[in-house]
Amino acid sequence: MVGMSVLITGASGGLGTAVCQTFLETGAKVIGVARNWKEPVSFLTLSLDLTTAEGCDAMVEQALAHGPIDALVHLLGGFGGGQSVAETSDKTWDGMMTLNLRASFCTMRAVLKPMTAAKYGRIIAVGSRAAVEPMPSYAAYAVSKAGLVALVKNVAAETKDLGITANVVLPSTIDTPLNRKAIPKSDFSRWVKPESIARTLVWLASREAGDVSGAVIPFYGRA
Repeated sequence: MVGMSVLITGASGGLGTAVCQTFLETGAKVIGVARNWKEPVSFLTLSLDLTTAEGCDAMVEQALAHGPIDALVHLLGGFGGGQSVAETSDKTWDGMMTLNLRASFCTMRAVLKPMTAAKYGRIIAVGSRAAVEPMPSYAAYAVSKAGLVALVKNVAAETKDLGITANVVLPSTIDTPLNRKAIPKSDFSRWVKPESIARTLVWLASREAGDVSGAVIPFYGRA
């Protein structure tokens, strides 16, 4: 991974911190993207709103100023809802679709342009187990993540002859400080460790993973 340039969205979150650190340890050049950065970090950062096409286009333009984008690791997303389908508001539904699906679409569309020109690229997204298994009272979240899976699989199908791969990892609950605070009575030992996910993302972003595309990888731990 030495010398590889990796663009990581959602880089300031609990998973993002571990992913960025793991890529740095391989010798990769990390460009982290988040809406806001509260603490200084040891890699290049961009502060952008990726729920808009303009934000995603600006991200790619600014990243390319530092060299080619070899890999996109798309971590950006959010969890929300808590109501049945009958009780889900337009605001909740639209919010999940914007954050988890529209942002993914705009991000991948923007990064695919230089990757297609370069005839090389790795795209890896982190989704959710909810994309493939029912999650009562969280339909907006689950459907947005199911849409992400469909998006990644379509990208993989469209780029199979272009030197580009696209894959998605589906974790169950990730052991982050935010999740521990939200569900304090859970058995954290059963949750997926961020570092475990990060190591898999590193391999999927590598040249050695060139034969893997369109994969939907469960990452459930013991949850």
